[in-house]
Amino acid sequence: MIITLCGDVSVTQKNRHLWDHADAKTAFGSVCDLFQSSDRVIINLECALTESETAIRKFGPNLKGPTKVASILKDAGVTDCGLSNNHIYDFSRTGLNDTLDALDKAGLNYTGIGINEEDSRKDLIIQQNGKTVRVITVCEHEYSYAMDDFLGARPYDPYDTAEDIRVAKANADYVIVMYHGGKEHCKYPSPRLRKLCRAMITDGADLVLCQHSHCIGCTEEYKDGTIVYGQGNFHFIYPKIARAKDWNEGLAVRIDLNDKPQVDLIPVVVTETGIDLATGEKKEEILAGIKERSMDLHNGKWLEHWHAFCESFRSTYEKAIADFANRGELDIELFAHYLDCEAHTDVWRELYPTFHKAKISQ
Repeated sequence: MIITLCGDVSVTQKNRHLWDHADAKTAFGSVCDLFQSSDRVIINLECALTESETAIRKFGPNLKGPTKVASILKDAGVTDCGLSNNHIYDFSRTGLNDTLDALDKAGLNYTGIGINEEDSRKDLIIQQNGKTVRVITVCEHEYSYAMDDFLGARPYDPYDTAEDIRVAKANADYVIVMYHGGKEHCKYPSPRLRKLCRAMITDGADLVLCQHSHCIGCTEEYKDGTIVYGQGNFHFIYPKIARAKDWNEGLAVRIDLNDKPQVDLIPVVVTETGIDLATGEKKEEILAGIKERSMDLHNGKWLEHWHAFCESFRSTYEKAIADFANRGELDIELFAHYLDCEAHTDVWRELYPTFHKAKISQ
C-alpha cells in the first residue's frame, strides 16, 4: 500500500482563473504521475467550494473556490480530503454544505468534519492487502472548529486526541496524524508543538504531519515514528506574497507500507499554471534546507530561531494588547482570537514568560 499525503490546497483570488480553466494535468503537472502511482492520495482542502457570498466574520482572508475544483482534484488522482483546518467554514454552513456536496458528487472521500465535536472525531480508515491505516486530522482552535452544539472541523484536544490516537493504534497497523497548526511562516516548531508531536508518537502515531505554516519546516525521527514540522503549501498559489519563495514550495509525503514502512519527502514547486514536482538543483536545494533545519532541532539552535521569529512579531502582539484597552469591538475580538488559537498563545508565552520562568532565566 502506497499513500501520498499533501499539505494545503486552496483557491485564492490570485489563482482562481487557473482553476476556472484548468484540467488536472495543467493544474498538477507531473504530480499527477506521483498520484497515479499511489493507492491513496490525501490532501488538506483549505477552502470552501461554493458560490456563496455569506463570508463569516474573521481576521484574515475568507477562502473559496468553484465547485469544479472537486472534479479536477479527482481527475488528478486525489482520493481523500482532510477538512480539519481554519478555512473550511469560511462561508458558513452553506459554504460547508456546498463543499461536502461537491466532494460527494466527485467521488472524493473526506474526513475531519462533523455535526458537533464528538461526531467530528471519526478517523479515515484505509484497508488494503490485510493492512489497516487510520488517519486522524485535527486543527487548532481558529474559527472552523466544531463544538458540543456547533458543526465544524475536528479540533485538537490534549486529552481527546491522545485517546483517539491510542484507540487508533489498537485497531490499525499504521496511524497517521495530520495536525493543522503551528505558527504561520515559521520553519521551526514552538516548544509546545514539538513536545505535543513527540507525545503523539508516544501515544501510538507512526507519522505526524504539521500543516498550516505555509512553509517547509524540519523533520525528526522520534522513537519509532516520523514527524514533519511543516509540509508547506501544496497547491495554494499566491505569487506576490512577501514570503513568495517559501510560500510557493511544498512537500508531498509518500509512505510505502508494502514491506517495512518507508517515508519519503517529495518537493513540489509552483509553476505558471499550477504546481509540478521539483527537479534538479531546486529539488536538492529544498531537501538540503530541510536537512539543515532538522540538524538545528538536535543542536539546540531551533530555540534561537523560534525566539527570533517571535521577536519579529512583538509589535503586532503588543499592539493587540494596547488596542484591547480601547475596548473597541474589533479590538476585543482580535485579542480573544489570539487567546483562542494555540499557535498565537505559543508566541505570547515566548514573548512574555511568567514571573517564575523570567526569574530563572536571569
